[in-house]
Amino acid sequence: MAEIYHPPVKRSVEIAGHKTSISLEPLFWDLLRNAAAREGVPLNALVARIDAERIAAETPPGLAGAIRLWLAARAGD
Repeated sequence: MAEIYHPPVKRSVEIAGHKTSISLEPLFWDLLRNAAAREGVPLNALVARIDAERIAAETPPGLAGAIRLWLAARAGD
């Protein structure tokens, strides 16, 4: 796992056929990749699912924040 104190790294992902950039710390990129592998889905598919969940929220956060929150909510699963 990456060192925890590192600035965000911007990466491109594809959601519903559209490319977008997300900035996350390497630790969160590692956790996200691991979560996608555990669920047996591509990273883009997991990000798309998180994006759909956040959009449905009453007060949706930004996508990067939603990913961090999604990962934190599943910590220890």
